[in-house]
Amino acid sequence: MSLFLLRATVMAVTVVATASCGGGFMGGPSDPEAVREAAQRNNDAEYNMRAEQDDLLKVGKERGGTVWDLFRNADDPNTTVEVNKYIWNASLDILNFLPVQTVDPFTGVIVTGYGVPPGGGRAYRATVYVQDPALDARSLKLSLQTRGGASVSRDTQRAVEDAILTRARQLRIQDSKL
Repeated sequence: MSLFLLRATVMAVTVVATASCGGGFMGGPSDPEAVREAAQRNNDAEYNMRAEQDDLLKVGKERGGTVWDLFRNADDPNTTVEVNKYIWNASLDILNFLPVQTVDPFTGVIVTGYGVPPGGGRAYRATVYVQDPALDARSLKLSLQTRGGASVSRDTQRAVEDAILTRARQLRIQDSKL
């Protein structure tokens, strides 16, 4: 029985000491005005969150969609790839000494691993982004890195870009002769 009384006394002293630290009950503000302000901020945040959820639901209803539309195969079968096929194939041809890690023709991204070009001594890795269906230099974005992670010189990068664009023009000319 005395062990129970000792534990109850220690618990009571701990609660009183914690509450008298000025932090209020359970560490919250002891000032009634601060309590009201905190409650108002909480209510405002909850109101804004619910308003955003309602807006999202309205957008879904305006589009005529429901949650079950996520499971329906309603994609347009006539979707076209917005990547220039000549630049895409030329990139794969010119950078054929690099091992391909990731290829996504729908976004136009080719990511390669490290490889040493023929006759070279330094290992490179490339990321190619074909962003437009036009056969144009602005459609090609190329990033080259060395094994240490440093970028290569601008002249080297420009030479590789020029080689890819030249090969793309050659492929287009071959296609037009068919």
